[in-house]
Amino acid sequence: MAGHDTAGNDDLDLTPRTNVDGTAVGRTPQRHWLPIVVLALVVVAGGVIVTQFLRSAVDYYCNVDEVGVRDGCDADRRIRLQGTVDEGSIDQRNGVTSFSISFNGETIPVVYDGEPGGIFKECIPVVVHGVIEQGALRGDRVEVKHSDEYVAVNDERVADAKDLGCDASGSGA
Repeated sequence: MAGHDTAGNDDLDLTPRTNVDGTAVGRTPQRHWLPIVVLALVVVAGGVIVTQFLRSAVDYYCNVDEVGVRDGCDADRRIRLQGTVDEGSIDQRNGVTSFSISFNGETIPVVYDGEPGGIFKECIPVVVHGVIEQGALRGDRVEVKHSDEYVAVNDERVADAKDLGCDASGSGA
């Protein structure tokens, strides 16, 4: 090769080029995978929590006769169950109130931890919030027909809640 001296050329610098910080030129920066993995786990955990919250926050209103029949009134989910407290069914022992509620000829036992209080009594329409376990509704909140909250939300249900053994006024048959 003419004009190109390969033998003993001391002008050629063969040391690697470096950046100002001392790293080799052309070297790709290292990815920090730990923060990316932690962020991904946080996003997944947040999605699971939000999904569970939304699933549990939706309590369907159901009448006693709709349990296991109407969509959303499944026995394995949290529901708000409407019916009339059956005459002679209230039993209070050791801080637990047991009673049964009926609607359209169907009855379900209710176990409530505590005393429903207020004007709770036989023969009045109630909405019990809870989960059905072993054939009984395990309630954690009871709304009675006479409360403003119940009437405002359930006025049509109050009109429909007359049962054969009781009347909706709570005076009995």
